[in-house]
Formats: sequence, structure tokens, C-alpha cells
Amino acid sequence: MKKRLFTFALFAMIALPTLWAQKEGFTYKIYGQVRTDFYFNSRQNNESVDGALLSYPKAKDLDPSGKDLNGVANLNMYNMHSRLGVDVTGPSLGGWKTSAKIEFDFRGNSTNLGIIRMRHAYFQLAKNGFSFLAGQTWHPLQNTVTPELMNLNSGAPFQLLLRTPQLHFQYQDNLIKVRAAMVWQAMVASMGPGNTRSREYLRNSKIPELFASIDVHQGSNTIGVAAHFISLIPEIKTELGYKTNARVNGLSLEAHGKYSKDLFTIAAKTILNENFNHANTLGGYGVSSIDTRTGKKKYAPLRVSQSWVNIMYGSKWRGGLYAGYLKNLGASKNVTDLVGVGTNVDQIASVSGELTYNIPGWKFGLEYNFTSAWYGTPDAKGKVKNTYDVSNHRLLFAAMFMF
Repeated sequence: MKKRLFTFALFAMIALPTLWAQKEGFTYKIYGQVRTDFYFNSRQNNESVDGALLSYPKAKDLDPSGKDLNGVANLNMYNMHSRLGVDVTGPSLGGWKTSAKIEFDFRGNSTNLGIIRMRHAYFQLAKNGFSFLAGQTWHPLQNTVTPELMNLNSGAPFQLLLRTPQLHFQYQDNLIKVRAAMVWQAMVASMGPGNTRSREYLRNSKIPELFASIDVHQGSNTIGVAAHFISLIPEIKTELGYKTNARVNGLSLEAHGKYSKDLFTIAAKTILNENFNHANTLGGYGVSSIDTRTGKKKYAPLRVSQSWVNIMYGSKWRGGLYAGYLKNLGASKNVTDLVGVGTNVDQIASVSGELTYNIPGWKFGLEYNFTSAWYGTPDAKGKVKNTYDVSNHRLLFAAMFMF
């Protein structure tokens, strides 16, 4: 059945634009890539998609003789990040230019790999510098500025990595770009009680994620700031059976910049993250107080500082360096019952270097990455103490045929 569905979807993506090509006022552009990746890791890691999206090395797990069960290397090959998509332009709507995109790959999910997954699906209206987008695409806080890497994690956990359903508004002229968005959760949801991911926490909140940013730009060079607000209701009933609507709020602040000249590019970003654990990074919250009669809780978000810098040079032969640093700053109040990702991690540091060979239709790349994570025990405010570090060496080779 799955094979039939795949065959039908593939036929639809390739054949239907051809059938529609004569539809007045519409144009279609098919694009995609076939990608093969090989990688080696020197130890076990926190990762997803069969290791395709590397995050950071796992903590030590000692057997009775004191040997680290996570100190085991691994090697893999995959092709699931091959992609196919179509860009559509349509007739004007009241003077607004119209366009749409739909794109999928074969990543599936964490338990069902190699099946079709929607990456992008949205339409867009544009007029006189204003644009409006509705649908699923990159989270707006992620795509302010992004690093250039062969690794499919796109720089996570220092860089955010997430696609979401959203309503996105933008105004851009020759000097400034202003954006605002309302964002919902789909592919990855926030952590809640019992470290369980669910979209219900945001849905029950009745407030979408809110985003705003402003950039000053000239050509491809830009500098800007952004803010993101999230409000979750982790539970609607207490353990004692009482109805509750207690919220945990998080305000994330970001600054970014990018400069390009000739063959040289440098980009950087820094984020103060509050409870943004659904974007392939660390973060969460804790319980700051509990009403002993009803069991109703109050919460405080954990704060995480994360930054990266990326330097690239070249064209046909293109090389670059990437460095990232993340620090768990804990909560502003005493907290218990921590929920989130990496609540026992104090800091993570990473550096990588890559070299790619680029010709029309083809890209070949080799990348080395070194990442260390410091594990320990959270104190009363969620700050991690008494740490030890573990490290991973990753070597990646990728080949891409792009059309």
C-alpha cells in the first residue's frame, strides 16, 4: 500500500505540472536533488532520523565493569534527504502577485524512514514591498540568518532547525525588512509533563507562537534583531483532579548579522532561548510552586544562551569553518520537576570545517565536526553543576545531484 501511495505521489509531482502547463496565467518549475550521505561518529549521540540530524554526544552510561556503553563508534549511509518540489506562479489577485511552493523528501519520521514527508507547502501574495505567506515553511526565528553547512542539522543545537505552519507578514524596501508571524506546531512539538511532546500544550493555550524582527540590509548584507514569545498550558487537570490553566511563558531574543563580498561570507547569530526545545535545541521549564490543596502548579522557563559563527570562502572549491557554543543558564526561580531537552547539560561547544567541490548540477562535500558536551546535576535553579565532558568526532561525506 505504501509503495502504491509513493508511486502515485511521485507521478503527481512530475506529471501534473506538465498537464497543467497550458493553464492560463500559471507557470511551474520542478526542482529537486538526489543526495547520498556517508558518516562516521566516534561515539553514540543524541540525534534523530537514523543519525542524519546530529545534535550532541550522549552522556556516559557505565556498565558493571566501568566501561562506557555510549563509547561505541558507528558508520552509516542514507539517501532519504533526496527531495522533489515545484514552484508555482499564478495570476494576480487584486494586483497582488501570487505564488506557491510544495516540496517533500523521503525522511519520514523517527520510526518510519524512507517514506514521503512534507517539507514546504504554502502560498504567498506580494505587492509593493509587502508580502503575506500562509502555510508550512522554515520557522521565522530560524531563517533570519542561517549557516552554510554540509551537515543536515544546519548547525543545531546552536542554530534552530524547524519547519512550522504559520501566517507570515513582511515589508521590505531598499534599507529595512520588517517581519511578523503567528506560528503553530506540527512536525515537532514542545515538551510537557513526563518529557512527552504534544501539540496540545500550544493548542490549549489558544495563543500561537508570536514572532517579530527588523533588519537593516544592503544587498545580501544584513544586521538585525528578533523576538519570539511562546505560551503553553502543560496540563488541564492536576494530579489531584482539579481543573487548571496555568501557563509557562517563554520570551526568546535574538541578534544576527551577515556580510558577503566577492567569494567571502561571514555570518553569526546569538539567541537567549526560553523553552524553545521543539527546534532541535536545548531548553525547557520547571515547576516553581505547587498548591498543596489543588495541586495547581506555577512554572518558570529555563534560559539557554546559544551562539554560532560561520565563515565561508570560495566558489568552485568552497571551504569554511563553523563554531557554536551553548550554555544552560538555569531559571530565574527555584524549580523542581524539570521538563525539556538537555536539562542535565551545562554547556556544549562545537567546531567544524568543510570543503566542497561545486559544478553545475553537482556538489561534493567533506566535513569534519568535533563536539563536546558537559553533563552534570541540576541545582535548585536548574543550573548544571559537578560536570564532566564527553566528545564526538564526526566525519561526513555527501554527494548531491541537483536539478
